[in-house]
Amino acid sequence: MTTYSLTCVNDSQLSGSFAVFQKPLPSTMPGNVFSLAWFARPTAPNTRVTFTWGLDYSFTWSETGILKPGINFAASQVIPADPNALNQIELKKDDYGATTFSGLSAGGSLGSLTIKQLSNVKPNETAVGIGMAGSGTFAVQAQPNMTAVFTPHPNYWVIFGNFETGDVMDVEDVTNAVEVTYGGARTSRNAVLNLDNMITVS
Repeated sequence: MTTYSLTCVNDSQLSGSFAVFQKPLPSTMPGNVFSLAWFARPTAPNTRVTFTWGLDYSFTWSETGILKPGINFAASQVIPADPNALNQIELKKDDYGATTFSGLSAGGSLGSLTIKQLSNVKPNETAVGIGMAGSGTFAVQAQPNMTAVFTPHPNYWVIFGNFETGDVMDVEDVTNAVEVTYGGARTSRNAVLNLDNMITVS
């Protein structure tokens, strides 16, 4: 598997965190698909951090309550997934009333990741989503008798601010994020927060 890296350099006078997130594709799913702060690390002035990842996917859920920007999606369970093989899973309450994933199978649409939410899932209690490299990328509110279908399309954006991994983001409200692209043999990039507090990618 190819490993990608992004080295983030803080050349500004600001203290905060670099965060990397992905933007969702237009979706036919009911409800909002939220981007999560996929990776985030505090970076003091005149220091740098490096994020590394591969294209390994997972199913994830969290007890979020109502899913909205400003809350944190802390994964309660993470199950490895493959859009072209084991690509479907069910979210349910077990016999003891605990929320859990079960029934991992290859029954979903090829190239997508499908989460079936069973009838005993409580509304507005949990959120389900997918992750990459062990950390959540997207989430939707879990509701009974609903199916969430995510079609992975990796894209990468970097931002600097007050972020923690798993923060639910309002990407419509994000103005100073910069896209980071990888192509061909290019697997590493650098992002610099400059003295003008703008990010440049090289």
